[in-house]
Amino acid sequence: MRSYRLYSFLLFLCLIIGWEFVASSMSELVLPAPSVVLVVLWEGLTTGYLLPHIYRTTLEVCLGLFFGTALGLLTGILMGEVDFLRRILLPYVIASQAVPKLALAPLFILWFGFGMTSKVVITALICFFPLLENTITSIQQTDSNKKELFRVLDATRWQTLIHLKIPAGLPGIMAGFRVAVVLAIVGAVVGEFIGGSEGLGAMIVASQGMMDTPLMFAVLILLTALGMILYEFVNIIEKWFLRPYTKEKKR
Repeated sequence: MRSYRLYSFLLFLCLIIGWEFVASSMSELVLPAPSVVLVVLWEGLTTGYLLPHIYRTTLEVCLGLFFGTALGLLTGILMGEVDFLRRILLPYVIASQAVPKLALAPLFILWFGFGMTSKVVITALICFFPLLENTITSIQQTDSNKKELFRVLDATRWQTLIHLKIPAGLPGIMAGFRVAVVLAIVGAVVGEFIGGSEGLGAMIVASQGMMDTPLMFAVLILLTALGMILYEFVNIIEKWFLRPYTKEKKR
């Protein structure tokens, strides 16, 4: 494990050195060097200029992720458990996801205003589908022999769902959660692109207007860091949830 981390770090160093070398022969407007970007990023953090925007985007991402995944999980369990409900609702769910969110963003801003609500709604809508799809698939693909055992033991439908289907489907459900975390960043930034004066997405638009490419790269680094931190947080939660089942497999 340590060797893989070392190789990954060496690859990162090679990429940074290569970026610095290529940028040295180009205009800062086109491709700023990482040394320049880091100076801009450090100044933005130490002066507090970027902090309100980081807070705003993080809050939008967390709220949208919470509402989107909660709705996706509950709807996925219902649609995975009730075949009749799945056949009725699935075409509408797919249709809602087929429409590009960038095209819907102006409508959400018109309906919910330029504040945080529209960005949270966009983020929640983007996070909804991955967890819904993975939950439905995980619920439906429960081992048939185990389901038969629960039936023989005269377990109710609720007991089978809580004690068999959901625990057995946790790896797939958490995989959908990991995808949703990454997409949550996209949702918040898209909302801020269309209509926002605060947030890291709004900062990208502002830096583009000011022709400040180093600032744009600094904001992109912050978005990348935010996404990776949230992803690792989900990994920790996943390991905690799956720990009892991992121990059972080892036995």
